[in-house]
Amino acid sequence: QVQLVESGGGLVQAGGSLRLSCAASGRTSSSYHMGWFRQAPGKEREFVAAISWSGGSTLYADSVKGRFTISRGNAKNTAYLQMNSLKPEDTGVYYCAAPYGSSWSPRLQASSEYNYWGQGTQITVSS
Repeated sequence: QVQLVESGGGLVQAGGSLRLSCAASGRTSSSYHMGWFRQAPGKEREFVAAISWSGGSTLYADSVKGRFTISRGNAKNTAYLQMNSLKPEDTGVYYCAAPYGSSWSPRLQASSEYNYWGQGTQITVSS
């Protein structure tokens, strides 16, 4: 079992930056990938970014490429999402997630590939 706790959400003006953190605990092995998803009001949850357990591979949604950066801490049990040049359409609840499996593939853009989820943190970008 893996527990995920997000932090760092808040209110920011368009063009601003925020950094989200996701702390993982509960599983002795640190070899699991991590992803970020978001959900805007009235919309389905969508993929934002994912990072491999080693930190050597990443995936990004087209809508955030060049603006968001996903990374891992040195201890590998923390993932970060640096969000720059924020837009009002980035508003939503951001969730950290981890899959049970260890295979790295583009399928990790699908929420169905993830077994563990955090409680979410709200990001509001004002225009």
